[in-house]
Amino acid sequence: MAGIFDFRTQLREGCRILETALEEEAVERLFVYFTELARWSRKINLIAKGAGEAEILENHFLDSLTLLPLLASSEQPHLLDVGTGAGFPGLVCKAALPQLQVTLLEPRLKRVSFLRHVIRTLGLEGVEVLAGRVEDEELLPSSSIFTHITSRAVTDSSEFLRMVSRLCGVETTVICMKGPKWREELQGVGKLSPAISFQHISTIERELPFSGAKRALLTFSREH
Repeated sequence: MAGIFDFRTQLREGCRILETALEEEAVERLFVYFTELARWSRKINLIAKGAGEAEILENHFLDSLTLLPLLASSEQPHLLDVGTGAGFPGLVCKAALPQLQVTLLEPRLKRVSFLRHVIRTLGLEGVEVLAGRVEDEELLPSSSIFTHITSRAVTDSSEFLRMVSRLCGVETTVICMKGPKWREELQGVGKLSPAISFQHISTIERELPFSGAKRALLTFSREH
């Protein structure tokens, strides 16, 4: 990469601060991912234009990696990432944790092409890209089984829980990735229809390692 920015060093340091262990092979995979993201971003809209390298590392890669402790705690985790865009957080977590099974859902075909390119380039297995929306029963049947469901694309937690409720089994954990106003989001969840009622399991508050930006992971399970 151009300039003095060292992705690998900054990734390792960010993970150290987050207390998230990464193997060197994972660091290398994420560096290749980052390089391909920068190359493709010159041609198609993958992330916000004008974002600097350090900002991309922290706001997309390190922010995505805050999910790892939740995913790694399951014996056979299978994550559904709704509206994954350029692969955040699902493909980042897959590159960091190869044993993780991932389904990436993305309606924009240019981004789907990018995701499939990165998957081929990294030689990843156990990851599927679906081109479409979460409401599509034919593409994503209600019988699908996931241990975890998340999204960075849907800003309203209540709306996201409504959207994914048909995909939530007894063991499914829904993870809402939020900013500092997560308490207001949580209040809205309490107003959901009893027919799609969710139980709030936990709130994990973190700070991104370099900017100090506040993040929260809200976890929910379906009340059956």
